[in-house]
Formats: sequence, structure tokens, C-alpha cells
Amino acid sequence: MSQLSFFSAEAVPPAVADLTGILAGPGQVVVVGQGKDRAARLSVVVDAQWRAEALAAMIADAGLVAEIGRTDENTPLVRTAPDPLLSAIATSWTRGAVKTVPPQWLPGPRELRAWTLAAGMPEADRYLLGLDPHAPDTHTALAAAMMRVGIAPTLIGTRGTHPALRISGRRRLSRLVENVGEPPGEPEAFHNWPHSG
Repeated sequence: MSQLSFFSAEAVPPAVADLTGILAGPGQVVVVGQGKDRAARLSVVVDAQWRAEALAAMIADAGLVAEIGRTDENTPLVRTAPDPLLSAIATSWTRGAVKTVPPQWLPGPRELRAWTLAAGMPEADRYLLGLDPHAPDTHTALAAAMMRVGIAPTLIGTRGTHPALRISGRRRLSRLVENVGEPPGEPEAFHNWPHSG
């Protein structure tokens, strides 16, 4: 077991804002209701059950109700119940019906953990943080946000269905590993988690 970093996701108290890391990846936010009944719901389709369970735990840690289901294609889906606490996130992460990245957004340790859980995967000696193929306007802004926290990525796959930010180099990978903390206890999670080599 590695020593807990001061910057690690485990060292930061949970907050609703942590879940914006899901939106950095392929997650979606929708507003439900209006006026005093206005709320929002976060959701993301993931490629493995361990991801859905770990994200559901983060959602619960942030004080929201998590639901795990399956899509019509039988893929794991995790989402929050509609909650007024998510309304501000919905407002700052959308322009009309289009997902956008708030100009001041910075991925802290828990946001990076949520993003890694939702869409992180190794690629040889590098690591990929998946992006939303349906929100291409977010890609450059997310790369810039990562640079501002000292993890300069390379934007790849923007013309395909699997765009991502590629993180390479020992120093950048170490910084990512330091931030996201330990993987969930599943063997599959360990194999899909960032490692600094």
C-alpha cells in the first residue's frame, strides 16, 4: 500500500462538486422540474459494473442518492436521483442543451477520481481519460483545465468515437496517481487504474 498523499482524493472531504468529474468524461446532466421544484440529475454509462458501483459510492459519499441500472444495450448506468443540489452544476455545465466546461473549473483530486472511474483506461505506459464524443467543444477546455493543475495531456481521437486526454511521462502520471488515490478493491479496477511505473 502506498503512502497516502496530501493531495489524494482520500484526503479531501466529499462534496457534490466532486461529481463534475463525471461530466468531464461522458457523463450528462439534465434539469427536471422548474421553479421551487427545479432539480437536476447526473448520469453516466460506463463499460463495467465496478465503475458503476464505485461511482455510486462517490455519489452517496457526496450526500446524494445513487441508482445503478442498465441501458437498453445492457451496459451499466449510474445516476443520481433528481436533486436540487445539482441545479447549480447543471447551470454551469450547460449552455442551452449543450454540455460546456465552466471557465473556472479545475479538476481537483476527487473530480479526477470521478473522471477516472467513469472513463479512465491504461494505454501501454500512458493513461487515457475519456472525453464525451457528443460534446466536442468541451475537449480543448478540459485539456486546458488539466494543464492548469499541472497534468499536461495530449488530446487524441477527436475525429473518432473515443476521444480522450492522453497522459504520458513519469512526472505527469505520478501526479495523476497521487491525486486519484487507490483503486477500488476489484482486480479489474486495479488493471484499469493509472500507475506511475
